[in-house]
Amino acid sequence: MELRQIGVIGSPYKTKEDAPHQGRFSKDVCEIVIFDEFSEGLKDIESFTHLIVLYWLHEARRDTLLAKPPHDDRIRGVFATRSPNRPNPIGFAVVKLLERKGNVLRVTGLDAIDGTPLIDIKPYSSAIDCVEDAKDAPSEKNVKNTYRVP
Repeated sequence: MELRQIGVIGSPYKTKEDAPHQGRFSKDVCEIVIFDEFSEGLKDIESFTHLIVLYWLHEARRDTLLAKPPHDDRIRGVFATRSPNRPNPIGFAVVKLLERKGNVLRVTGLDAIDGTPLIDIKPYSSAIDCVEDAKDAPSEKNVKNTYRVP
């Protein structure tokens, strides 16, 4: 398996401690810079309001199989959490696209720290990606309250 970095994320978060627990509720603007060799792949991206961004959590631990989510008092298997510390630390976010300037995308809703390697971008489709009858773990509290939604 071979992964190729296609760009880098510019962010106001300089450390892991600066980043929000969940970028979805952040209004901070981040810039996704696509490397020149991949910039042609951005054709028509501005026709979407939201994007799925996949990124490599380069400062995460890769030896963790148990984690305690911020909304739960129990320790869970890492695959039952959104912990950044996991065998393959891939970050996932649905972001709002504010604008495109050449190979730079300005977005909100991202929790990546400055300099995070970008793996991929896909358009978000509410018809495909939204699962209205999805259920969370029974012990989860109201996630919006946990993450202090304005």
